[in-house]
Amino acid sequence: MASMTIRDIDEKLKAKLRVQAARHGRSMEDEARDILRTALSREASRAGGLVDAIRARVDFIGGVDLEIAPRQAMRDPVDIDR
Repeated sequence: MASMTIRDIDEKLKAKLRVQAARHGRSMEDEARDILRTALSREASRAGGLVDAIRARVDFIGGVDLEIAPRQAMRDPVDIDR
């Protein structure tokens, strides 16, 4: 099996890893290995933004065509010098 060294880890991050490893009853090295395994085993996210993600989740419901209200001219700005 391969070995890897990670340098310059922020102390706060290292402390969080230590606490999480203790909660799970394993060493920091085992915890880091599990975090990497979990992160890399997920399916790669598809390109697109938030709107595309929301649309994909609710598209099966169907849509509603809304009538767009006619636009009106802007009002004159308030004159605060009076």
